[in-house]
Amino acid sequence: MSFISNITDYTSKEWASKYQSTAGKHDKIDPQLIRFLLEELDQNGYIILKNVLPEGTVSHIRSELLELFSDHCGRNPFEGLKTQRLYSVLNKTHCCDPLVEHPIILELLDRLFLPNYLLSQLQAINILSGESPQALHADDGFYLVPRPRQPLGAATIWAIDDFTEENGATIVIPGSHKWGNKAPTAKEKEQQIPVVMPAGSVVFFLGTLWHGGGENKSPNARLAITAQYCEPWCRQQENFSLSVPKKRVRDCSENIRRMLGYSIFGPFMGMVNGMHPKRLLEIEEDQEKLR
Repeated sequence: MSFISNITDYTSKEWASKYQSTAGKHDKIDPQLIRFLLEELDQNGYIILKNVLPEGTVSHIRSELLELFSDHCGRNPFEGLKTQRLYSVLNKTHCCDPLVEHPIILELLDRLFLPNYLLSQLQAINILSGESPQALHADDGFYLVPRPRQPLGAATIWAIDDFTEENGATIVIPGSHKWGNKAPTAKEKEQQIPVVMPAGSVVFFLGTLWHGGGENKSPNARLAITAQYCEPWCRQQENFSLSVPKKRVRDCSENIRRMLGYSIFGPFMGMVNGMHPKRLLEIEEDQEKLR
């Protein structure tokens, strides 16, 4: 670890010398497009990017995920009593990895959060016919920091099936990301709108935006993938250190390794036994070679 000479270095720099941060090292997107998207995001709290994924990619993801769902539905109304959820996705398939680290999403996150922000959770959600509307909520509401404030998290919901008003498209209340510590009133709930978009599209929204899963009044299920992210100093919703074995982590890209927590936030948050967490991957690999 490098030498820390003063309090400014201590609070603003990473100590790691061998494993330099790889934050921001991904394919770049037109800055003008990103500025436009950020302006819309600031105004409404969400943006919709249509037809981001090719049809072949969407079909592959759908077929692979549907093989992994069990027949069980949610354990409570919030999870959805007629909704199938696939947790610990990274430990079961890598088909969603490109969505987690899509360049447009990373470019937006780079501008919203501090370097080495984290993946907070990843799951697939299959809303079955007859599902009731989910309670409206803000995803980073469990961080007990008073509002109004800057978001501490952000989320994507990728449409693997078309999102329609009939099949349970996500509901959002535009502008609600700027509210204080309050729940929507009956009148404010009248402002909610469904996120209608074709398969292969994604909605990106701030963790302070009020939203929820819609009611599925159609005869068919509606499949989606959600990836949520948070500031590097916030606790992740999913404990990836326990749910994803190190051997599986080594199969992930550098972007995803970093977002799983194989990174540090200066000066040393996230270290393991005084070392950079990436050292754990090297140790396991060395041990496998000796077997």
